[in-house]
Amino acid sequence: MLLQNEREEIVRFGRKMVSARLTSGTGGNLSVIDRDAGLVAISPSGMEYDETEPADVPVLDLDGVAVTGERKPSSEFGFHLALYHARPDIGAVVHTHSVYATTMACLGWEIPAVHYLVAFSGHKVPLAPYATFGSRELADSVAGSIGEHNALLLANHGLVAVGPNLATAFAVAEEIELVAQIYYQAKCIGEPVMVPQDEMERVIGKFAVYGQRGTTGSGAGGVNKFDAAGQNREEVH
Repeated sequence: MLLQNEREEIVRFGRKMVSARLTSGTGGNLSVIDRDAGLVAISPSGMEYDETEPADVPVLDLDGVAVTGERKPSSEFGFHLALYHARPDIGAVVHTHSVYATTMACLGWEIPAVHYLVAFSGHKVPLAPYATFGSRELADSVAGSIGEHNALLLANHGLVAVGPNLATAFAVAEEIELVAQIYYQAKCIGEPVMVPQDEMERVIGKFAVYGQRGTTGSGAGGVNKFDAAGQNREEVH
């Protein structure tokens, strides 16, 4: 089966996305790219994650043309492809409707450096302007707003997380949801104290060499040294 490993990963992490309460129902989507082949495996549109099997996962080329699979791709395939075109370091994309991150997006707030774990994204989690789901405008908004960051809020919509592989992109989505919850709760009580810029620089630098393996997919300023940031994330805490 073409891109068998990638399609199996889509199924596994799609189910994990629901069990981790990062989305509900058929909401959200995820994809993996094989850059050598120029092909993308992406979750199918409108299918329950628990009922999705690898053969249900469509494979597209980088122009969005279906290569194999009988199912329709996620309606959001446009912004997945736009991210792969915009950032050659990106190997996977996870889009969630996680409650706290989406709450921030509905408030029109970025997530600042309220906790050092925001470094999974970079210095902050920026906010992309609202555009209709599945539209070219949304694809352009996402690709134009993410910059060097590994996570992006979509106004009145949800969260996008990226990584060199699906495990790391998923880790980014989980950690940013935690930071969003912390930020929400802190704002309910008072005004949170932010981590200073120079300390965030140190944290991002430490993330760049953290873990058991060398970094991959490094980007400008060290923000996108995904592998070290995503590896063994439980120990980062």
